[in-house]
Amino acid sequence: MNIIIQQKLAKNLGMEILPKEKLQHLVDKSVETLEMVLNNQNISEQERAKIAARILEIENQRSSKNSFQSDHKLLNKQNQSEISDDWKQWMAESKLCNYPDTSIIQEMVKRGIDEQLAIAELNHLTTNPYFKASNSMAQLLRKLESMLEVRHQISQLSPNSSYIERRSHISKEEFLAKYYATNTPVVITDMMTEWQAMSLWTPEYFKTNYGDADVEIQNNRNSDKQYEINKARHKRELKLSEYVDMVVNGGDTNNYYMVASNRNFQRDKIKNLLDDINVYPDFLDSSNTKGQIKLWFGPGGTITPVHHDQTNLIGAQVYGRKLWRIISPDQTPFLYNYQTVFSQVDLENPDYYKYPLFKKVKIIEVILEPGEMIFIPIGWWHQVKSLNISISLSLMNFIFPNYYKYQNPSIRLKQL
Repeated sequence: MNIIIQQKLAKNLGMEILPKEKLQHLVDKSVETLEMVLNNQNISEQERAKIAARILEIENQRSSKNSFQSDHKLLNKQNQSEISDDWKQWMAESKLCNYPDTSIIQEMVKRGIDEQLAIAELNHLTTNPYFKASNSMAQLLRKLESMLEVRHQISQLSPNSSYIERRSHISKEEFLAKYYATNTPVVITDMMTEWQAMSLWTPEYFKTNYGDADVEIQNNRNSDKQYEINKARHKRELKLSEYVDMVVNGGDTNNYYMVASNRNFQRDKIKNLLDDINVYPDFLDSSNTKGQIKLWFGPGGTITPVHHDQTNLIGAQVYGRKLWRIISPDQTPFLYNYQTVFSQVDLENPDYYKYPLFKKVKIIEVILEPGEMIFIPIGWWHQVKSLNISISLSLMNFIFPNYYKYQNPSIRLKQL
C-alpha cells in the first residue's frame, strides 16, 4: 500500500497528517487492523470481500492517475524538447520554396511549438549537409523555371497569344512546320467532313446498334476529388444500352463518364465504330490505330481536370460541344504539378490562398463544335468540360514522331 493511500486512510479516519516516522507506525498498525478485519471469521465473507475490493479500487485509481500524470508530463517534455519528423520535412519544404524564416517560425509557434526550439531547429536545418545538397538542386530547378517564365513573357508579345487559330485546308508540310514542330495548338475545321460518324453517331444510334456490348466507364466520380488519379477505383462494367440511358436521362453531371482510359475501342463488340471514321493520311497513320484512338462519351457537365498529355494528340468532336481551357507548358511552375500529369488546382473553383502562383496563369478558351478537331501539342495543359451530351475521340497515331519520355513527379507534401 503506497504512502498516498496511507495518508488518505488517516484523513478518512479523522486523523491529522503525522510526521513520516509516526505515520509509518500508524500505517503498520492500520495494516495489522485491516488484516485482522479481513481474517475475522465473525465478519461475513461478503463484507470482508467488499472491504478488500474497496482497498484495491483506491489503489488502482491512484495508480491510473499517477500513470496519466506521468504520461502527460512526458508528452509535455517531448513537445518542448523535440520536433517531429513531419515538422522537419515541412520546414525543409518551406525553406526550399524560399518562404521567409519569419513566416516559418510564426507558423510553428501558432501550432504550439516553442519559438526558441523552432529557431534552433531551423538553424540546424540550414547547416545540414543533406539540406545543402537539396538546396543546390532546388537552385537548378529554379533556373529552369525562370527560363520558362521568360519564354512565356516573350510569347505574350504575339498578337495571337490569347486565342487559338482556326484553320482549314492545312497541308502536311504546313502542319508539321507551323504547328507540330513548334508545339503550337490549332483548331482544324474541315478534317471530319467525310466521316460517316458525323451523321450516324448519337446516343440513340449507340443504343440501337451496340447496346448489348459490354463497356467500361468511370463511375461515382463525385465522391473523389482526385477521380482521375484514382481512376482504377472508379471502374464499372455495364451494357452500353444501360449507359446510354444514364447519359440521356440523368441530366448534367460529372458523376459518370466513358473516358479514354476505359479502352472501349479494344472490345470486339464496339470496335467496329472505327469503320465510321476516316483517318486523314496527311497527318495520321491508318495502320496504327490500336490503342491510339480513344472514345469519350458522356453527359453535359463532365470534366476532365487540368492535366497534360505525354504525346501530341488531336481531339475530334463528333456530337455535342466541349469547352477546352488550355495553358501553355511554359506556365508549368505555376500549376502545382505534384502527382503524375495532373495539376492540384481545380480550374472550376481555384483556391488562390492555397495555390497563389496560379494567379499568374493565363488560360486560353475555345469551344469545339461538332465536326471540328483541336491539335493539342505535347505538354500543353488543358481542362475539358462537356457543355451538353458529347461524343468525341482523341487520336495520337500521327505519321510524325510521337513518343517521348517524361519524368513525372510523385510528391506528397506534408499538410500540418
